[in-house]
Amino acid sequence: MMKILSLSSAGKSAVLQVLQRPTLNLSMYMEKVRPIIASVRKEGDRALKRFTKQFDGVDLNQIKVEKDMIEQAKIDIPSELLASIEFARENIEKFQREKASSKKVKTHKGVECWHQILPVENVGLYVPGGTAPLVSTVLMLAVPAKLACVGRIVLCTPPQKDGSVNPAILAACALTGVDEVYAVGGAQAIAALAYGTESIPKVEKIAGPGNAYVTAAKALVSIDPDGAAIDMLAGPSELLVIADETANPKFVASDLLSQAEHDTLSQVILLTTSEMLAKAVQRELQEQLAILPRREIAGSSLQGSCCIMVNKLEEAVELSNLYAPEHLSIQTQNPEILVNSIQNAGSVFLGFYAPESVGDYCSGTNHVLPTSGLARTQSGVSVRTFQKTMSIQNLTQAGLRELRDATTLLARTEGLEAHARAVDIRFQKKR
Repeated sequence: MMKILSLSSAGKSAVLQVLQRPTLNLSMYMEKVRPIIASVRKEGDRALKRFTKQFDGVDLNQIKVEKDMIEQAKIDIPSELLASIEFARENIEKFQREKASSKKVKTHKGVECWHQILPVENVGLYVPGGTAPLVSTVLMLAVPAKLACVGRIVLCTPPQKDGSVNPAILAACALTGVDEVYAVGGAQAIAALAYGTESIPKVEKIAGPGNAYVTAAKALVSIDPDGAAIDMLAGPSELLVIADETANPKFVASDLLSQAEHDTLSQVILLTTSEMLAKAVQRELQEQLAILPRREIAGSSLQGSCCIMVNKLEEAVELSNLYAPEHLSIQTQNPEILVNSIQNAGSVFLGFYAPESVGDYCSGTNHVLPTSGLARTQSGVSVRTFQKTMSIQNLTQAGLRELRDATTLLARTEGLEAHARAVDIRFQKKR
Protein backbone atom coordinates (compact mmCIF):
# COMPACT_ATOMS: atom_id res chain seq x y z
CA MET A 1 0.00 0.00 0.00
CA MET A 2 0.91 3.68 -0.06
CA LYS A 3 3.44 5.04 2.41
CA ILE A 4 2.08 7.68 4.83
CA LEU A 5 4.34 10.59 5.84
CA SER A 6 3.85 13.74 7.86
CA LEU A 7 5.23 16.97 6.41
CA SER A 8 5.76 18.49 9.86
CA SER A 9 7.67 15.51 11.29
CA ALA A 10 9.52 14.31 8.17
CA GLY A 11 10.42 17.76 6.91
CA LYS A 12 10.08 19.32 3.50
CA SER A 13 13.32 17.96 2.02
CA ALA A 14 12.47 14.39 3.04
CA VAL A 15 8.98 14.71 1.57
CA LEU A 16 10.33 16.08 -1.70
CA GLN A 17 12.73 13.13 -1.83
CA VAL A 18 9.79 10.73 -1.49
CA LEU A 19 7.97 12.61 -4.26
CA GLN A 20 10.76 11.83 -6.71
CA ARG A 21 9.23 10.01 -9.68
CA PRO A 22 10.44 6.59 -10.83
CA THR A 23 13.16 7.43 -13.34
CA LEU A 24 12.89 6.31 -16.94
CA ASN A 25 16.35 6.25 -18.46
CA LEU A 26 15.85 6.47 -22.20
CA SER A 27 19.49 5.78 -23.10
CA MET A 28 19.04 1.99 -23.05
CA TYR A 29 15.92 2.25 -25.21
CA MET A 30 17.64 4.65 -27.60
CA GLU A 31 20.41 2.13 -28.25
CA LYS A 32 17.80 -0.48 -29.16
CA VAL A 33 15.75 1.96 -31.23
CA ARG A 34 18.62 3.40 -33.32
CA PRO A 35 19.05 0.30 -35.54
CA ILE A 36 15.26 0.12 -36.02
CA ILE A 37 15.15 3.72 -37.23
CA ALA A 38 18.17 3.15 -39.48
CA SER A 39 16.56 0.06 -41.04
CA VAL A 40 13.28 1.85 -41.71
CA ARG A 41 15.12 4.77 -43.33
CA LYS A 42 17.06 2.37 -45.55
CA GLU A 43 14.51 -0.34 -46.35
CA GLY A 44 11.15 1.41 -45.93
CA ASP A 45 8.09 -0.85 -45.96
CA ARG A 46 10.16 -4.04 -45.99
CA ALA A 47 11.61 -3.09 -42.59
CA LEU A 48 8.17 -2.14 -41.25
CA LYS A 49 6.78 -5.57 -42.16
CA ARG A 50 9.80 -7.36 -40.69
CA PHE A 51 9.61 -5.46 -37.38
CA THR A 52 5.83 -5.88 -37.16
CA LYS A 53 6.31 -9.64 -37.45
CA GLN A 54 9.18 -9.57 -34.94
CA PHE A 55 7.56 -7.36 -32.28
CA ASP A 56 3.81 -7.80 -32.82
CA GLY A 57 3.74 -11.32 -34.22
CA VAL A 58 1.75 -10.15 -37.24
CA ASP A 59 2.51 -10.96 -40.89
CA LEU A 60 1.32 -7.85 -42.72
CA ASN A 61 0.24 -8.04 -46.34
CA GLN A 62 -0.69 -4.38 -46.45
CA ILE A 63 0.27 -1.53 -44.15
CA LYS A 64 -2.31 1.02 -45.24
CA VAL A 65 -5.92 0.60 -44.11
CA GLU A 66 -8.33 1.19 -47.00
CA LYS A 67 -10.80 4.08 -46.67
CA ASP A 68 -13.85 1.86 -47.08
CA MET A 69 -12.69 -0.26 -44.13
CA ILE A 70 -12.44 2.88 -42.00
CA GLU A 71 -16.01 3.89 -42.88
CA GLN A 72 -17.26 0.31 -42.48
CA ALA A 73 -16.02 0.33 -38.89
CA LYS A 74 -18.86 2.69 -37.93
CA ILE A 75 -21.25 -0.10 -38.87
CA ASP A 76 -19.19 -2.93 -37.38
CA ILE A 77 -18.94 -1.62 -33.83
CA PRO A 78 -21.91 -1.61 -31.38
CA SER A 79 -24.20 1.40 -31.87
CA GLU A 80 -23.83 2.38 -28.19
CA LEU A 81 -20.05 2.56 -28.57
CA LEU A 82 -20.35 4.61 -31.75
CA ALA A 83 -22.69 7.04 -29.96
CA SER A 84 -20.23 7.36 -27.04
CA ILE A 85 -17.31 8.07 -29.38
CA GLU A 86 -19.36 10.71 -31.18
CA PHE A 87 -20.47 12.24 -27.84
CA ALA A 88 -16.84 12.53 -26.72
CA ARG A 89 -15.78 13.93 -30.09
CA GLU A 90 -18.41 16.68 -29.91
CA ASN A 91 -17.34 17.77 -26.41
CA ILE A 92 -13.65 17.77 -27.32
CA GLU A 93 -14.42 19.85 -30.42
CA LYS A 94 -16.44 22.37 -28.38
CA PHE A 95 -13.53 22.88 -26.00
CA GLN A 96 -10.81 22.92 -28.66
CA ARG A 97 -12.58 25.24 -31.11
CA GLU A 98 -11.28 28.38 -29.41
CA LYS A 99 -8.14 29.54 -31.23
CA ALA A 100 -5.46 32.12 -30.47
CA SER A 101 -6.14 35.68 -31.53
CA SER A 102 -4.66 37.09 -34.71
CA LYS A 103 -5.60 40.70 -33.99
CA LYS A 104 -3.43 43.41 -35.50
CA VAL A 105 -1.58 45.68 -33.08
CA LYS A 106 -0.36 49.20 -33.82
CA THR A 107 2.88 49.42 -31.86
CA HIS A 108 3.53 52.95 -33.17
CA LYS A 109 1.98 55.32 -35.64
CA GLY A 110 2.43 53.77 -39.08
CA VAL A 111 3.70 50.47 -37.59
CA GLU A 112 1.31 47.53 -37.58
CA CYS A 113 2.25 44.03 -36.33
CA TRP A 114 0.34 40.78 -36.01
CA HIS A 115 0.64 37.03 -35.89
CA GLN A 116 -0.54 34.87 -38.74
CA ILE A 117 -1.65 31.50 -37.36
CA LEU A 118 -0.83 28.70 -39.78
CA PRO A 119 -1.34 24.92 -39.56
CA VAL A 120 1.54 22.47 -39.65
CA GLU A 121 1.18 21.04 -43.16
CA ASN A 122 1.70 17.31 -42.48
CA VAL A 123 1.14 15.66 -39.10
CA GLY A 124 1.57 12.09 -37.89
CA LEU A 125 -0.61 10.81 -35.03
CA TYR A 126 0.52 7.82 -32.99
CA VAL A 127 -2.13 5.79 -31.17
CA PRO A 128 -0.79 2.96 -28.95
CA GLY A 129 -2.25 -0.54 -29.14
CA GLY A 130 -1.05 -2.51 -26.15
CA THR A 131 -3.62 -4.50 -24.21
CA ALA A 132 -6.59 -2.33 -25.25
CA PRO A 133 -7.54 -0.08 -28.17
CA LEU A 134 -7.02 3.55 -27.13
CA VAL A 135 -10.01 4.97 -28.96
CA SER A 136 -9.93 8.11 -26.83
CA THR A 137 -6.40 8.94 -27.99
CA VAL A 138 -7.64 9.10 -31.59
CA LEU A 139 -10.13 11.77 -30.51
CA MET A 140 -7.62 13.69 -28.37
CA LEU A 141 -5.19 13.96 -31.29
CA ALA A 142 -7.38 14.08 -34.39
CA VAL A 143 -9.98 16.62 -33.23
CA PRO A 144 -7.48 19.43 -32.48
CA ALA A 145 -5.45 18.56 -35.60
CA LYS A 146 -8.58 18.92 -37.74
CA LEU A 147 -9.57 22.19 -36.04
CA ALA A 148 -6.05 23.48 -36.69
CA CYS A 149 -6.73 22.85 -40.41
CA VAL A 150 -3.75 20.52 -40.87
CA GLY A 151 -3.44 19.69 -44.58
CA ARG A 152 -2.61 16.01 -44.21
CA ILE A 153 -3.18 13.85 -41.14
CA VAL A 154 -1.58 10.39 -41.01
CA LEU A 155 -2.34 7.96 -38.19
CA CYS A 156 -0.27 4.92 -37.18
CA THR A 157 -1.40 2.26 -34.70
CA PRO A 158 -0.23 -1.32 -34.06
CA PRO A 159 -2.19 -4.07 -35.86
CA GLN A 160 -4.21 -6.78 -34.18
CA LYS A 161 -3.02 -10.37 -34.49
CA ASP A 162 -4.90 -10.81 -37.79
CA GLY A 163 -3.20 -7.73 -39.25
CA SER A 164 -6.27 -5.50 -39.06
CA VAL A 165 -6.82 -2.37 -36.97
CA ASN A 166 -9.35 -2.49 -34.14
CA PRO A 167 -12.72 -1.35 -35.57
CA ALA A 168 -13.37 1.01 -32.64
CA ILE A 169 -10.16 2.89 -33.51
CA LEU A 170 -11.17 2.96 -37.18
CA ALA A 171 -14.66 4.22 -36.29
CA ALA A 172 -13.09 7.06 -34.29
CA CYS A 173 -10.93 7.83 -37.33
CA ALA A 174 -14.04 7.89 -39.54
CA LEU A 175 -15.89 10.22 -37.15
CA THR A 176 -12.93 12.64 -36.96
CA GLY A 177 -12.21 12.61 -40.69
CA VAL A 178 -8.89 10.78 -40.55
CA ASP A 179 -8.84 8.55 -43.62
CA GLU A 180 -5.11 7.80 -43.87
CA VAL A 181 -4.43 4.99 -41.39
CA TYR A 182 -1.50 2.57 -41.25
CA ALA A 183 -1.34 -0.70 -39.31
CA VAL A 184 2.12 -0.32 -37.83
CA GLY A 185 3.30 0.58 -34.35
CA GLY A 186 6.36 0.94 -32.13
CA ALA A 187 9.62 2.69 -32.87
CA GLN A 188 9.35 1.58 -36.50
CA ALA A 189 6.13 3.61 -36.91
CA ILE A 190 7.82 6.73 -35.51
CA ALA A 191 10.72 6.22 -37.92
CA ALA A 192 8.32 5.79 -40.85
CA LEU A 193 6.47 9.00 -39.96
CA ALA A 194 9.69 10.96 -39.50
CA TYR A 195 11.46 9.83 -42.68
CA GLY A 196 8.76 8.29 -44.90
CA THR A 197 8.55 4.90 -46.64
CA GLU A 198 6.92 3.61 -49.82
CA SER A 199 3.55 3.47 -48.03
CA ILE A 200 3.80 6.08 -45.32
CA PRO A 201 4.51 9.73 -46.18
CA LYS A 202 7.01 11.79 -44.22
CA VAL A 203 5.38 14.24 -41.81
CA GLU A 204 6.60 17.47 -40.22
CA LYS A 205 5.41 16.76 -36.68
CA ILE A 206 4.50 13.66 -34.66
CA ALA A 207 2.06 13.66 -31.74
CA GLY A 208 0.81 10.96 -29.42
CA PRO A 209 1.89 8.86 -26.42
CA GLY A 210 3.63 5.49 -26.41
CA ASN A 211 5.87 3.13 -24.48
CA ALA A 212 9.54 3.72 -23.71
CA TYR A 213 10.63 2.57 -27.18
CA VAL A 214 8.20 4.95 -28.87
CA THR A 215 9.33 7.78 -26.57
CA ALA A 216 13.00 7.04 -27.30
CA ALA A 217 12.30 7.03 -31.03
CA LYS A 218 10.46 10.36 -30.78
CA ALA A 219 13.43 11.81 -28.90
CA LEU A 220 15.89 10.65 -31.57
CA VAL A 221 13.94 11.84 -34.61
CA SER A 222 13.21 15.20 -32.96
CA ILE A 223 16.92 16.09 -32.75
CA ASP A 224 17.64 14.99 -36.33
CA PRO A 225 17.35 17.88 -38.84
CA ASP A 226 15.97 15.35 -41.34
CA GLY A 227 13.50 13.94 -38.81
CA ALA A 228 10.32 15.49 -37.41
CA ALA A 229 9.21 17.74 -34.56
CA ILE A 230 7.23 16.15 -31.71
CA ASP A 231 4.56 17.22 -29.24
CA MET A 232 6.36 16.16 -26.05
CA LEU A 233 8.22 13.30 -24.37
CA ALA A 234 5.61 11.71 -22.13
CA GLY A 235 6.50 9.41 -19.25
CA PRO A 236 4.37 7.20 -16.97
CA SER A 237 0.99 8.60 -15.94
CA GLU A 238 0.59 10.37 -12.59
CA LEU A 239 -2.13 11.82 -10.33
CA LEU A 240 -1.93 14.02 -7.25
CA VAL A 241 -5.01 14.44 -5.04
CA ILE A 242 -5.43 17.27 -2.54
CA ALA A 243 -8.18 16.36 -0.04
CA ASP A 244 -9.53 17.62 3.27
CA GLU A 245 -11.82 16.02 5.87
CA THR A 246 -14.89 16.58 3.69
CA ALA A 247 -13.62 14.27 0.94
CA ASN A 248 -15.15 10.84 0.37
CA PRO A 249 -12.47 8.15 0.89
CA LYS A 250 -14.17 5.86 -1.64
CA PHE A 251 -13.92 8.57 -4.30
CA VAL A 252 -10.29 9.38 -3.48
CA ALA A 253 -9.22 5.71 -3.51
CA SER A 254 -10.98 5.04 -6.81
CA ASP A 255 -9.27 8.05 -8.42
CA LEU A 256 -5.85 6.96 -7.19
CA LEU A 257 -6.41 3.44 -8.55
CA SER A 258 -7.64 4.77 -11.91
CA GLN A 259 -4.14 6.08 -12.55
CA ALA A 260 -2.24 3.35 -10.72
CA GLU A 261 -3.68 0.74 -13.11
CA HIS A 262 -2.00 2.38 -16.11
CA ASP A 263 1.54 1.20 -15.45
CA THR A 264 3.75 -0.19 -12.69
CA LEU A 265 5.75 3.06 -12.96
CA SER A 266 2.66 5.27 -12.62
CA GLN A 267 2.76 7.38 -9.46
CA VAL A 268 -0.20 8.54 -7.37
CA ILE A 269 0.06 10.97 -4.46
CA LEU A 270 -2.43 11.98 -1.76
CA LEU A 271 -1.91 15.23 0.16
CA THR A 272 -4.40 15.62 3.02
CA THR A 273 -5.01 17.58 6.20
CA SER A 274 -7.04 14.71 7.70
CA GLU A 275 -5.43 11.68 9.34
CA MET A 276 -8.85 10.03 9.51
CA LEU A 277 -9.26 10.40 5.73
CA ALA A 278 -5.76 9.04 5.09
CA LYS A 279 -6.50 5.86 7.05
CA ALA A 280 -9.92 5.46 5.42
CA VAL A 281 -8.37 5.82 1.96
CA GLN A 282 -5.82 3.12 2.80
CA ARG A 283 -8.64 0.73 3.74
CA GLU A 284 -10.54 1.59 0.56
CA LEU A 285 -7.46 1.02 -1.57
CA GLN A 286 -7.12 -2.50 -0.20
CA GLU A 287 -10.79 -3.33 -0.76
CA GLN A 288 -11.05 -1.83 -4.26
CA LEU A 289 -7.68 -3.17 -5.40
CA ALA A 290 -8.69 -6.75 -4.55
CA ILE A 291 -11.40 -6.80 -7.25
CA LEU A 292 -9.56 -4.92 -10.01
CA PRO A 293 -8.66 -6.86 -13.20
CA ARG A 294 -5.32 -4.99 -13.33
CA ARG A 295 -4.65 -5.30 -9.58
CA GLU A 296 -1.06 -6.51 -10.00
CA ILE A 297 -0.13 -3.42 -12.03
CA ALA A 298 -2.04 -1.06 -9.73
CA GLY A 299 -0.60 -2.73 -6.61
CA SER A 300 2.95 -2.36 -7.89
CA SER A 301 2.28 1.30 -8.70
CA LEU A 302 1.01 1.93 -5.16
CA GLN A 303 4.30 0.64 -3.74
CA GLY A 304 6.03 3.65 -5.31
CA SER A 305 3.31 6.08 -4.25
CA CYS A 306 2.56 7.86 -0.98
CA CYS A 307 0.18 9.82 1.22
CA ILE A 308 1.53 12.96 2.89
CA MET A 309 -0.09 14.59 5.89
CA VAL A 310 -0.03 18.40 5.87
CA ASN A 311 -1.16 20.86 8.53
CA LYS A 312 -3.02 23.16 6.15
CA LEU A 313 -4.16 23.16 2.55
CA GLU A 314 -1.70 25.94 1.64
CA GLU A 315 1.12 23.46 2.31
CA ALA A 316 -0.54 20.96 0.00
CA VAL A 317 -0.75 23.56 -2.76
CA GLU A 318 2.94 24.42 -2.32
CA LEU A 319 3.97 20.75 -2.60
CA SER A 320 1.69 20.26 -5.59
CA ASN A 321 3.25 23.21 -7.42
CA LEU A 322 6.72 21.80 -6.72
CA TYR A 323 5.67 18.35 -7.97
CA ALA A 324 3.83 19.73 -11.05
CA PRO A 325 1.52 16.73 -11.61
CA GLU A 326 0.15 15.56 -14.92
CA HIS A 327 -3.30 15.29 -13.29
CA LEU A 328 -4.35 17.23 -10.18
CA SER A 329 -7.59 16.44 -8.34
CA ILE A 330 -8.77 18.91 -5.66
CA GLN A 331 -11.36 17.26 -3.42
CA THR A 332 -11.96 19.87 -0.73
CA GLN A 333 -14.88 21.87 0.59
CA ASN A 334 -14.00 24.89 -1.59
CA PRO A 335 -11.81 23.69 -4.48
CA GLU A 336 -12.43 26.86 -6.54
CA ILE A 337 -10.50 28.86 -3.94
CA LEU A 338 -7.46 26.57 -4.04
CA VAL A 339 -7.25 26.41 -7.84
CA ASN A 340 -6.35 30.11 -7.96
CA SER A 341 -3.04 29.22 -6.31
CA ILE A 342 -2.20 26.33 -8.63
CA GLN A 343 0.65 27.22 -10.99
CA ASN A 344 1.89 23.87 -12.30
CA ALA A 345 -0.42 21.07 -13.46
CA GLY A 346 -1.30 19.45 -16.75
CA SER A 347 -5.04 19.15 -16.09
CA VAL A 348 -7.01 20.03 -12.95
CA PHE A 349 -10.19 18.32 -11.67
CA LEU A 350 -12.27 20.33 -9.19
CA GLY A 351 -14.62 18.89 -6.60
CA PHE A 352 -16.01 15.53 -5.59
CA TYR A 353 -17.71 14.80 -8.90
CA ALA A 354 -14.85 15.44 -11.31
CA PRO A 355 -12.97 12.11 -11.51
CA GLU A 356 -9.86 12.10 -13.67
CA SER A 357 -11.56 9.51 -15.89
CA VAL A 358 -13.82 12.14 -17.52
CA GLY A 359 -10.77 14.07 -18.69
CA ASP A 360 -9.43 10.88 -20.23
CA TYR A 361 -12.56 10.43 -22.31
CA CYS A 362 -15.28 13.00 -22.82
CA SER A 363 -15.36 16.14 -20.65
CA GLY A 364 -13.77 18.01 -23.55
CA THR A 365 -10.20 18.59 -22.31
CA ASN A 366 -7.21 16.61 -23.58
CA HIS A 367 -5.54 13.61 -21.99
CA VAL A 368 -2.19 13.90 -23.79
CA LEU A 369 -0.44 15.87 -21.04
CA PRO A 370 3.06 16.72 -19.75
CA THR A 371 4.43 14.29 -17.16
CA SER A 372 7.58 14.05 -15.02
CA GLY A 373 7.29 17.65 -13.83
CA LEU A 374 7.15 19.10 -17.35
CA ALA A 375 3.88 20.84 -16.45
CA ARG A 376 6.12 23.58 -15.05
CA THR A 377 6.91 24.65 -18.61
CA GLN A 378 4.72 22.72 -21.05
CA SER A 379 1.06 22.33 -21.93
CA GLY A 380 -1.04 19.40 -23.06
CA VAL A 381 -1.98 18.73 -26.67
CA SER A 382 -4.41 21.27 -28.14
CA VAL A 383 -5.17 23.01 -31.42
CA ARG A 384 -1.98 25.04 -30.87
CA THR A 385 0.09 21.83 -30.94
CA PHE A 386 -0.70 21.57 -34.65
CA GLN A 387 -0.24 25.26 -35.44
CA LYS A 388 2.62 27.67 -35.82
CA THR A 389 2.62 31.47 -35.71
CA MET A 390 4.30 33.69 -38.26
CA SER A 391 4.93 37.29 -37.23
CA ILE A 392 4.18 40.02 -39.77
CA GLN A 393 4.92 43.75 -39.73
CA ASN A 394 3.67 46.39 -42.14
CA LEU A 395 5.25 49.88 -42.06
CA THR A 396 4.55 53.09 -43.88
CA GLN A 397 7.44 55.43 -44.64
CA ALA A 398 6.25 57.64 -41.80
CA GLY A 399 6.21 54.63 -39.51
CA LEU A 400 9.77 53.68 -40.44
CA ARG A 401 10.86 57.28 -39.80
CA GLU A 402 9.50 56.93 -36.25
CA LEU A 403 11.63 53.81 -35.69
CA ARG A 404 14.71 54.98 -37.62
CA ASP A 405 16.81 56.48 -34.86
CA ALA A 406 16.30 53.64 -32.36
CA THR A 407 16.89 50.94 -34.99
CA THR A 408 20.09 52.42 -36.42
CA LEU A 409 21.53 53.25 -33.00
CA LEU A 410 20.93 49.72 -31.69
CA ALA A 411 22.33 48.18 -34.88
CA ARG A 412 25.54 50.24 -34.74
CA THR A 413 25.90 49.53 -31.02
CA GLU A 414 25.99 45.85 -31.94
CA GLY A 415 28.47 46.49 -34.75
CA LEU A 416 25.99 45.56 -37.49
CA GLU A 417 26.41 48.46 -39.93
CA ALA A 418 24.50 46.80 -42.78
CA HIS A 419 21.44 46.58 -40.53
CA ALA A 420 21.58 50.33 -39.92
CA ARG A 421 22.16 51.14 -43.59
CA ALA A 422 19.15 49.03 -44.60
CA VAL A 423 17.09 51.64 -42.75
CA ASP A 424 19.05 54.78 -43.74
CA ILE A 425 19.07 53.94 -47.45
CA ARG A 426 15.30 54.21 -47.55
CA PHE A 427 15.55 57.93 -46.75
CA GLN A 428 18.24 58.83 -49.27
CA LYS A 429 17.20 61.11 -52.09
CA LYS A 430 16.84 59.41 -55.46
CA ARG A 431 19.57 60.24 -57.93
